[in-house]
Amino acid sequence: MDLDVRTVTVGPLMTNCYVLVSAGEALVVDPGWEVEKILAELSGLRVVGIVATHAHFDHVGAVEELKERLGVEFLMHRADVPLLDYVEEFASRFGLRVRRPKPDRFVEDDDELRVGDVKLRVLHTPGHSPGSICLHHDLVLLSGDTLFNGSVGRTDFVGGSFEQLELSIKTKIYTLDDATIVYPGHGPITTVGTEKAFNPFVRP
Repeated sequence: MDLDVRTVTVGPLMTNCYVLVSAGEALVVDPGWEVEKILAELSGLRVVGIVATHAHFDHVGAVEELKERLGVEFLMHRADVPLLDYVEEFASRFGLRVRRPKPDRFVEDDDELRVGDVKLRVLHTPGHSPGSICLHHDLVLLSGDTLFNGSVGRTDFVGGSFEQLELSIKTKIYTLDDATIVYPGHGPITTVGTEKAFNPFVRP
C-alpha cells in the first residue's frame, strides 16, 4: 500500500490519532493528547500538516502544542469553528484541560490533501458535528466519529443531528468499495462492507 496508516491511541477517552505516512512525509489526524507519544511516531518524517476530523476536545487537545513544536498548519472544516468556543469548557466536564486550537486553513467537501505520493479526498460528513469530515484514499477511510465498528457517532452534542449522520453515512461512506478499511476515531478498525451488513444504527 502506498499509504501507511499508523494508529497512536491517546488520552483518557482512547482517541485514535492517526499518522498517515507516504514517501517520507506525514500528516497528523486528530491529535487529542500525549504530544510526546505522537512526536515519537513522527521521528524521521517531514510533517506536512495537522487535520481534525471534527472539533471536539478529544480530537484537537494537542493541536496547539504540536503546531508550536512542528511549525505546521492546522486544518479543519469551517462549520465546526463555533465548537472551538466550547473546547475548554467541554474538556473541563471530564476533569481535563486542553488549549483551544486556532485553525490556519479550512477544508471543504471534495478537497484534496497531499502527503508524499498520496492524495486524500475530504468527505464532509455532518451529523456527529456540523463540520465532521472523513479522509478517503483508495481502500482507506478515516471516519472520525461519524462511523465506528458496530456503532455510529453520538448526535446529542451541540450541532449534532442523527438525520444528517444517517444521510452522511449512506451517501458518503456506504457508497465506497465494501473492502474499504475504516479507521474510526475510537475503537478497532472495520470495513465498509461489514458495517453495511451488520451495523444496527444505519442500514444501507
